[in-house]
Amino acid sequence: MKVKESNFIKENKPLFKALIGKLLEKYEYASLFAEDSYGKTYSVSKLGTNIQESDLNTHRGFVIKVYDKGTFLEYSDNAIDEKRIDYIVKTIDERITHLYEKGEFNKYKAPEDETVSFDKSADMKIDPEEMGDASIVEYLTKINKGAAKLDERVINCTAMTAYKRMSHLFLSKNKDMTQNFMWTQATVAVYTKRDEEVKRYMKSASVLGGMEVLNILEEALPEVVKCAVELLDSEQIEPGEYDCICTPETTGMIVHEAFGHGVEMDMFVKDRAEAKNTIGEMVASELVTMHDGNGIDQTATFFFDDEGTLASDTIIIDHGKLVTGMCDLQSGLALNVKPTGNGRRESYERKAYTRMTNTYFEKGTDKLEDMIASIDYGFMLENPMSGMEDPKNWGIQMMVNVAREIKDGKFTGKIFSPIVMTGYVPTLLKSISMVSDEAHYNGSGYCGKGYKEWVKVSDGGAYIKARIRLG
Repeated sequence: MKVKESNFIKENKPLFKALIGKLLEKYEYASLFAEDSYGKTYSVSKLGTNIQESDLNTHRGFVIKVYDKGTFLEYSDNAIDEKRIDYIVKTIDERITHLYEKGEFNKYKAPEDETVSFDKSADMKIDPEEMGDASIVEYLTKINKGAAKLDERVINCTAMTAYKRMSHLFLSKNKDMTQNFMWTQATVAVYTKRDEEVKRYMKSASVLGGMEVLNILEEALPEVVKCAVELLDSEQIEPGEYDCICTPETTGMIVHEAFGHGVEMDMFVKDRAEAKNTIGEMVASELVTMHDGNGIDQTATFFFDDEGTLASDTIIIDHGKLVTGMCDLQSGLALNVKPTGNGRRESYERKAYTRMTNTYFEKGTDKLEDMIASIDYGFMLENPMSGMEDPKNWGIQMMVNVAREIKDGKFTGKIFSPIVMTGYVPTLLKSISMVSDEAHYNGSGYCGKGYKEWVKVSDGGAYIKARIRLG
């Protein structure tokens, strides 16, 4: 079934068009981005059941962008009628005049405004709003209670799911585009205890779609319980540099932290990213090709971004060579490059920044069993927990929950936890010597810009073999 269109956008579209028409009588460029999104989060654990509307996922309003004499101005609102149109135009006029008085103009050239018109909706299998709160909670409760039945050392299991239904409209002189999407994610976290020691292992899944994601969660439960129990026997690792195999989830954290933020081109404008100086250079192994955009269907997939740029599949690293970054409209104009469809807002009330979407390493040709067999002594790194990056100096620090010991090409059954991964980005990426022929993706997280401006992202890719410093 298709995701339903928004009544708010459908009913007010004639007014939005009238508003843009009046602004275009005065300004060289004017656009409107309207959104109507709604989201809910559900969780069941030992602490109880919780259902709530998500503030991060529920928005209804619009933002106007006008261009005049080399400068941009934005105005956001959540109400419109025929009388309010004149008020909005007057307010924008006054604010533009104020910018002229401050001398803030002649910074940008006018944006291109190609002719595009469409109305598209993504597919989903199980509509959470039709499934209903009671059925969703019942499903999560089944998972919650099922964990304890699998092992007596389980002390709690948190089963969670969330969804966001969104409709967007973009209007300008030449564009009239509507898109309707839904993403859904689910997480199961199992806690085990021995004496006073408590360990946790979690698994998440996400789809561009509906509550069909819960089937993935239920299937994963036995493995999650098994891993949470294994962690009770984990040890601390001896710090050093090791040959490692990264699971697709860990690969995703590397691609996000190592080269995701570092190639957001609004950072180029501010001279805050070293990648600006290395376009055209080898920054990774020839086995590495990195994408961002609509090359896969995941939680950050869309037909156009929040500035009306059509989505694309951008190749950032091509067989080891850094070929481009990703950028929003204004960064593209400042740098004289074409925007890549990465202008994204936390909501209509927020500024658009260059943001990642679906970011991943392309799969290769190696078999996972051959990758494991190639390691004399090392680890498989799994269950990523957190990461941080320094785009200016290309340093990274990431944490994973599990390192599985490999000796003479076989797992020993010994595990270490927690694990801190550190390194210099090009050194780590150039050390990649094998890339698997299978790939997996996950979009259960959000990404902030300076600890704020949260947007949905996904990442992942293939299993990779690399030389990594662990501690």
